[in-house]
Amino acid sequence: MDARLQRRVQRYGWDRAAEAYARHWHGLLAGVQGELLTLAAPAAGEAVLDIACGTGVVATAAAEAVGPAGHVLGVDLADAMVQAARLRSRQLRQAQTRFERMDAEQLALPDAGFDLALCALGLMYLPDPGAALRELRRVLRPGGRAVLAVWGAREGCGWAPLFGIVDAEVHSEVCPLFFGLGQGDALARACAAAGLQVTAQRRRADTLDHADADAACAAAFAGGPVALAWSRFDATVRARVQARYLEAIAPWRAGCGYRVPAEYVLVAVRRPSG
Repeated sequence: MDARLQRRVQRYGWDRAAEAYARHWHGLLAGVQGELLTLAAPAAGEAVLDIACGTGVVATAAAEAVGPAGHVLGVDLADAMVQAARLRSRQLRQAQTRFERMDAEQLALPDAGFDLALCALGLMYLPDPGAALRELRRVLRPGGRAVLAVWGAREGCGWAPLFGIVDAEVHSEVCPLFFGLGQGDALARACAAAGLQVTAQRRRADTLDHADADAACAAAFAGGPVALAWSRFDATVRARVQARYLEAIAPWRAGCGYRVPAEYVLVAVRRPSG
C-alpha cells in the first residue's frame, strides 16, 4: 500500500474506532501496558513522550509516576484518540499531561527533549517503523531510554484471522506487515538499526478475555484496526464476517465467553550518551 494512503487509513480508521476501543480494549490490554510501564519505570520530574498514545491510558499512568514536577506528552495520528486522551487527562486533573495530533514518523518536536519515550502497540501500524524509531532516538536526550511493545508472532495471536476475513470482503491491506516486528528479535534489530542500544527484551503470553460473542466481535471489528472497513460494511457483510471470526476463535470458547491467546514483544532501549 502507498504510505500516504496507509496513513490515511490508520488516521480515519482509529477515529472510527476510538469509542469502541475505550470500551472494549482498556481492560484487555491492561497486562501488557502495566508490564511496559514497570519496565520503563518513569520517575518523578521526568519528561515523557508517549507515541501512538491512543486514548491516553499509558500516558496518564506515566503522569502519575512523574508527578507535578514532570511532564508527559502523548501524540497520536487520530484526532478522536487525541480528544479522548485529553478528556481522560482532564477527568484525572493532570496538569502535567498534554496531547497533540502528530505523525510518529515526523515528530514536530525539538531534539533531545525527553528522558523517556513509550510506544505501546503502535509501531505495527506505521508505513515505516524505522523512521519512527529514528525520530524517537532524535527526541530522546543522550542516555534517555524508551520501552516499546508490539503484538507478537501471528501464530501466537488467536485473533489474527481477522485480517484475512476482512480482506476477503474488501482489499483493505490495513496493516500488511502487522506481525513482522513480533517475529523473533525483529523489534530489537529494528531498534539497533535506528541507533538505539537494546537493554532488555521480553515475550509475553496473555489472553484476550471476552464475556461473550458480541464483546469479541465488537473488540475485533468496531474497536480495532479494521474499524474503517467495518464502518462501510452493510448488515449482510457484517453478519458474514462476524460468523467467520467466531468460527476462527471457536477453539478458545470458554462457557459463554472466549479466552483468545495473545502474544506481545517488549523491548527496552537507550539512546547512547556519546
